[in-house]
Amino acid sequence: MCRVNARRRVMLACVIAVLHGAFFIRYQQPDWRTQWTDQEGYERLGTALASTGTFTSYPNSRQFIPEVIRTPAYPAFLAVVYRLFGTGQVYVAAAQTGLFVIICLLVFAIARRVTSDSIAATAAIVTALFPPIPYFGALVMTEVWTTFLFTASVWLAVLALGDAGSPKARRNFGAWIGLGILCGLTTLSRPAFVLFPILLAVIVLMLFPLMRIRPSIGFPRVMVMLAAFAVVMLPWFAYNYERVGRFTLSPAGGVGRGLWEGSWQAVWPGRLQSELTTLADHAGDRAELDRQVTAIASREQLPSQPMLEYVHQWKDLHLIWDTPTDPYQRTMARMRADRSYLVTALQNLRHDRPLHQLTRMARGAFILWAGEIPFRYSDINQLPPALIRFCWLIQVALFGAAMVGIYAVFRVFPAAACILAAPIVYVTAVHLPLLTEARQSLPAQPVLLVLATLGTAHLLGYRWPSRVISHRTAGA
Repeated sequence: MCRVNARRRVMLACVIAVLHGAFFIRYQQPDWRTQWTDQEGYERLGTALASTGTFTSYPNSRQFIPEVIRTPAYPAFLAVVYRLFGTGQVYVAAAQTGLFVIICLLVFAIARRVTSDSIAATAAIVTALFPPIPYFGALVMTEVWTTFLFTASVWLAVLALGDAGSPKARRNFGAWIGLGILCGLTTLSRPAFVLFPILLAVIVLMLFPLMRIRPSIGFPRVMVMLAAFAVVMLPWFAYNYERVGRFTLSPAGGVGRGLWEGSWQAVWPGRLQSELTTLADHAGDRAELDRQVTAIASREQLPSQPMLEYVHQWKDLHLIWDTPTDPYQRTMARMRADRSYLVTALQNLRHDRPLHQLTRMARGAFILWAGEIPFRYSDINQLPPALIRFCWLIQVALFGAAMVGIYAVFRVFPAAACILAAPIVYVTAVHLPLLTEARQSLPAQPVLLVLATLGTAHLLGYRWPSRVISHRTAGA
């Protein structure tokens, strides 16, 4: 009877996910062509792949123009959607709603490895009700696609870990090969995840033996995972070396710009910095820009010199990025711009006070895990502050419950707890030094929701029954 009820809850989660996705498709449509300019680049790459089979934003150019910012996995997904259904954004949004349903099923599959089917089904419902995932599902951006791949990677990691001690698993390396492939596809969707398989290897080969957890998993399985990951990544590295002469993951999408923007984060409130950025982006005359920035500083009763330095850096760096009109020269300029961003960022960081660094890290951590506001971007500045704080409060509560969940799982399945905590640790460590945005944590949010559900159940008095301990991932 409990298993039947769990199936019904999972079906309910799928229905909620579909309805939730449909709502945001309708809700986001007014902003599709006005607020999210990143969509255009992905659409052009997806269209070119679908029509010509070439990975470039300029398929009709006589000279091949390599793509130096975006990686190929998500444009390939778009190309499949375009070939099957057409190039309308609604088709992409519908396909990503389907991915959202699969994410809910993956959450159930992850959670049931460490808890009862009933609690696992509840985690699936919590995920289906989580607005940021369908919010981005209505946009032609990598968020939901990457979330799907990363959640699948974590599921396979928990599965491989739990089965490692069985006699069949000693001969079968399939789960570890699949894990390496999924980590590679995740990285080819969002380069920030390039080091995640290394973290998994460190956890299995170093942390587990230190904690006396599953030392029998062994070196060969981890090496098979890393080899599969390398095989998936090699063609993309070769592409970059052939086209731009650099053995790199993203020639113009490195850490330079993110580190520069991060160096200014937390200097002013978000709305004030957004105002300065908009002004720097649109003002043509430098003297007029300085006059307007000085007026803003006077209005806010703040020093004008840091504001002037910020807008001057913004304009100077963007000139490198935007000045060339020839597509090939513009592409090459973007690689030079990233290096200039990096040099300027390091200069800023050398002059920053330690207190500012601590403030930036604290604010960055909050934004990363609690800063998502799932309302139309064009309406955010008009939202009541109480509503924004309510959104933050819910996410803070979820994060706190997830921390309890890690503790609760660790008491029963310590290895699985380490693997489930890894996405939170990894995303935080990778993004905190850079500009932090709430959507950067989205790929790890389904795992966080699993842990939050388990943490809430623990606080409400749930205890793992002995049949779960013996029949689930007892080895993990």
